[in-house]
Amino acid sequence: MIISPNLIQYFLFTIVLGFAVLTFLVIRLLAKFGHFARGDKTNIVKLLEGLQTSQDTNARNIKALSEGIVQLKELQKMNIQKQALIRFNPFEETGGDQSFVYALLDGQDTGVVISSLHSRESTRVYARSVIHGKAAGHQFSKEEKEVVEKAARQS
Repeated sequence: MIISPNLIQYFLFTIVLGFAVLTFLVIRLLAKFGHFARGDKTNIVKLLEGLQTSQDTNARNIKALSEGIVQLKELQKMNIQKQALIRFNPFEETGGDQSFVYALLDGQDTGVVISSLHSRESTRVYARSVIHGKAAGHQFSKEEKEVVEKAARQS
């Protein structure tokens, strides 16, 4: 079998072109990773070890923050989150809605209801405990029950 000189030249050209492309790619790759070795002349292994350490530290910090968020959500349930106010006229002889009932509830519908009954002679103020939307110790008046239900409907 006889190989023509043109075919040999074609293969040699292809091989040289391939080496040129590979050389270009290697030089480009070294240029991209070259900036990692600049400065204090640390090698890539030390740099990657440092990145791994940073990633581990960040993972621990994220876990701690997530646990803290869960704790804050639990504590938030005890803060006043819902409130409602109703004004009314409890007595026939007074004019206007001078009396009021005000409910302050947390995320579990526990809190206090403050009632103020205003008449010509005096103003009386009462406070009742609310536990999970129900009266604790004393029964609610109609207005107190209404204001607690109104506040509990808030999200």
